Amino acid sequence: MNKTKAIQLHLIEKGSITSWEAIKEYGATRLSAIIYNLRYKYGMNIVSERIEFTDRFGSKSSYAKYVLVEE
Repeated sequence: MNKTKAIQLHLIEKGSITSWEAIKEYGATRLSAIIYNLRYKYGMNIVSERIEFTDRFGSKSSYAKYVLVEE
């Protein structure tokens, strides 16, 4: 199974994914590229949510959480 298919199945089963989950579970380091393909080649309705947090140095930062929108 390739990484795109693994991410697609993850979204269908769990509803969302972050970059950290993609790296840990599937070794996928280019999640945004995979999400792009799932949106535009496979027609999946995926939205990006920005999750803001404060890092260990006290700086504000954010990461994307990709959520599959069921129709």
